[in-house]
Amino acid sequence: MTSRRLLQTFAVALLAVVMLGAGDSAKRFNRIGDNLMCACGCSQALLQCNHMGCPDSGPMIAELQTQIDHGGGSDTAILNWFAAKYGATVLAAPIRGGFDLVAWILPFSLFAFAVAGTAWLVRAWATRRQLAAGPAGLHPEIPVDDETRDRIRRETEY
Repeated sequence: MTSRRLLQTFAVALLAVVMLGAGDSAKRFNRIGDNLMCACGCSQALLQCNHMGCPDSGPMIAELQTQIDHGGGSDTAILNWFAAKYGATVLAAPIRGGFDLVAWILPFSLFAFAVAGTAWLVRAWATRRQLAAGPAGLHPEIPVDDETRDRIRRETEY
């Protein structure tokens, strides 16, 4: 009786594991489909391509479903398969890894470099202006003697 109960428990557990993966393919289909662009040039995601008579979205969706149903590998493998067949423009975003990692890092690093370069340039200009003004903050070409200071003081008093 115990072995029969153990066999039933094993069968229920196996059935549960198989059934848990049943809804996963639809989620995977939507996830991968949202990461692909339609090859017709409409600039829409594959699953959202809505123009009439699209010659590419139907076959691409069928290929995606075939890849998922026949175990086309991981999501990245399926995306790489589509990129190899249709070109890199079919990917909605570059795949993170390899040389495509540059497409993710380069814009942020260029922005940081531009901000740092601008800060350095402003600081250099400010330092040069202070050095040109002299130690007292006066223009170096104007001679300042006691007589000139007295005249300035008289002209600026109320």
